[in-house]
Amino acid sequence: MAEDKPASRMTYGGYLRIEELLKLQGGPQGYSPAPCNNELHFIIVHQSFELWFKLVLSELKEAYQLLSESSVDEQSIPQIVHHFDRVTTIMNLMSHQWDVMQTLDPQEFLAFRDKLGTSSGFESWQMRELEVILGLDNSQRMGGMDPLAHMKKLVGEGKVSQEVFDNFEEVSSRPSLNDVLTDWLGRTPINGSISSDAGDDEIISQFIEGHIEAMTGHGESVISHIVEIGHGEEEPVRARIEAGIDGARSFLMPDGEINRSRAGLLFIESYRELPLLAWPRKLIDTVVELEQSMLLFRSHHARMVERMIGRRMGTGGSSGVDYLDATLKYRIFVDLWSVRTLLVKRDALPDVKNLEFYGFAQS
Repeated sequence: MAEDKPASRMTYGGYLRIEELLKLQGGPQGYSPAPCNNELHFIIVHQSFELWFKLVLSELKEAYQLLSESSVDEQSIPQIVHHFDRVTTIMNLMSHQWDVMQTLDPQEFLAFRDKLGTSSGFESWQMRELEVILGLDNSQRMGGMDPLAHMKKLVGEGKVSQEVFDNFEEVSSRPSLNDVLTDWLGRTPINGSISSDAGDDEIISQFIEGHIEAMTGHGESVISHIVEIGHGEEEPVRARIEAGIDGARSFLMPDGEINRSRAGLLFIESYRELPLLAWPRKLIDTVVELEQSMLLFRSHHARMVERMIGRRMGTGGSSGVDYLDATLKYRIFVDLWSVRTLLVKRDALPDVKNLEFYGFAQS
């Protein structure tokens, strides 16, 4: 068997284009003087973030493609979970990457900070695209900042290519992952009924009322127990319990109308032992883990910046750490977190109707 000729043999460096990669840490063209060791450290860490963001976006787009189908194949759900799991692992890794940044002393950073000019992490279009794909609404952003408008401004200044902007604009025009996840949850079979079935509204209404009755019954036992052991008076305790029940009704039936997606989410979380719901439950857990990993990433970032520059203004003119701390309030998959307030222990819940539909045989 003939061996590859030296000129055609693939090498590690050739496959990864390492020579090209290692020439990208010198700053922009015409940058002078060459970065010192501390600045090189700063550049490499942030370039690493952008490489990871590229992979995160690829994973999210693959998951989006599968989840946005009008009928999601059950065999696709493990693959969607796999994509989300990988994103979570990457985000956790990047959280610890801030530890590397913290080896840079404040004075070492200040020595070259002015070279950054008005550049800002907000201009990381990949991070902004990640937020848009997931479904972060601009109304949540500090000061209502609009990343698309900011990107358009950068294009006009020649700071971002038209190709990058066109991609960002296209992503911004599509439903988000949160949107398609909500649609998917709305198709959850509840007590054997799917949204297209005749009488589905009545079955969902009965499910909601049954759950609220279970919450009410459990609440009465909680009130009795707290009063009995002397940890509170009945009136204030009852007020808190009843407020929780009212909140559950508002969550499941805002303005008196059934929210089938939330009902589906509650059904999956309540009856987690049903075989048919095993992977949907895992998908929900994985999305929560993903968002939690993003919150941890933002928290590590904020603490690193505070350690480095205190409370001074950010290079891009933002309020610096105050802005970063404000991002810790971002929540995209709000319903997935909120539903946990409504949960009741399994043995206090009504029995599932049409049990055989979910993978069990009636005895």
